[in-house]
Amino acid sequence: MEKKRIVVLGAGESGTGAAILAKVKGFDVWLSDMSNIAPKYKEKLEQFHVDWEELQHSEDKILMADEVIKSPGIPDNAPIMQKIIGKNIPVISEIEFAGRFTDAKMVCITGSNGKTTTTLLTYHILQEAGLNVGLAGNVGKSLAYQVATEQHDVYVIELSSFQLDNMYEFKANIAVLMNITPDHLDRYDYKMENYVAAKFRILRNQTEEDSFIFWQDDPVIAAQLKNLKIEARMYPFSEQHSNETKAYIENGELVIDTSTEHIGVPREELALKGLHNLYNSMAAGLSASILDIKKDVIRKALEDFEAVEHRLEYVATINGVKYINDSKATNVNSCWYALESMQSPTILILGGKDKGNDYSEIENFVKDKVKAIVCMGVDNSKLHKFFDNKVPIITDAGSMQEAVEKCRELSVPGDVVLLSPCCASFDLFNSYEDRGKQFKEQVHQMVKNNKQ
Repeated sequence: MEKKRIVVLGAGESGTGAAILAKVKGFDVWLSDMSNIAPKYKEKLEQFHVDWEELQHSEDKILMADEVIKSPGIPDNAPIMQKIIGKNIPVISEIEFAGRFTDAKMVCITGSNGKTTTTLLTYHILQEAGLNVGLAGNVGKSLAYQVATEQHDVYVIELSSFQLDNMYEFKANIAVLMNITPDHLDRYDYKMENYVAAKFRILRNQTEEDSFIFWQDDPVIAAQLKNLKIEARMYPFSEQHSNETKAYIENGELVIDTSTEHIGVPREELALKGLHNLYNSMAAGLSASILDIKKDVIRKALEDFEAVEHRLEYVATINGVKYINDSKATNVNSCWYALESMQSPTILILGGKDKGNDYSEIENFVKDKVKAIVCMGVDNSKLHKFFDNKVPIITDAGSMQEAVEKCRELSVPGDVVLLSPCCASFDLFNSYEDRGKQFKEQVHQMVKNNKQ
């Protein structure tokens, strides 16, 4: 009998993992990437004897596929995707493929903001509880690679809307939806309803035995829930306590209150500060509680977790000015949360690849808290159009070095310099990590220069 032919498009973490799992499971596998494949992934592909190509898509080989596993970064309107769709070849995500070969419990986390922190915090709690747990999706190793080479009882998976787009049979035992604000609209025909529908795919295939954790006060989630019949058990969280709320704040404590568990943690004892992090702690605490983790373990893990790099990450204080790296704020709502937590006059570094942003969401915070904006993008015209005359100073920088130098000149003791760009990084940087790393390097260089 002829082997089923699997073609994998894209050889990043996701695609390489999918190709290796397909090979391990005995499929005929071909991997194709239009870009250079990183040496570490080539090494893995060679190790598992996966056939691959880079810098091209050989259509004759690709269009012979029985099924295509597409990396999340490849849009459906890419020329090769149009041909695959035209031939009615099924297209799935790496997560969908991996889910076919494991019975592990899946804790899946999505949302426009907060999903990385919530994923890492949930993983931390389950590790502290001694569970055999894997970390996958947008963080950690590819789920497919772990299913191919390791064995876990539970996976904590951060899912972007792009990963959810090509999931069909996969099921989250615990689905977490942090919030929904406009993001990646360029991939969804600039229609918010398409993006919302993508996020809600996290509930696909859930039954009454499964759990759905969500932010109760999110207007977009609330509106969508009115149109849906949810079979899973509902675990809403909110700052305020109401009848349905399963996690909330009361008398200065974060309370997790499910039918089986009541946990209280003093808010000041939580490792993560700020309102957005309160929600992250609630969602992670609820997930752990549903998995019957002991309350003492949950409490301790919420208190000793270390924060995520590039997300409101304190870098240094120089001459009385605090520098904070929030490079992971690639959309306006992320920047809103960052500005919400600022208590001092702020110099804000904004800019990058605009994804259809509406800056009115942060307008009031900018007027109240921001004394200067440094625009750092290839094209800053949209930022100037919106923010000119709304802040005392707005200026441009063509590199991270220039941006940090301008911030130094504009700041006085007691100020905060906040890199929270609202935009994707790809116009000047390789990734948001690269952008954050360059920011930290420039700040650390200033520290060195000060000591000389």
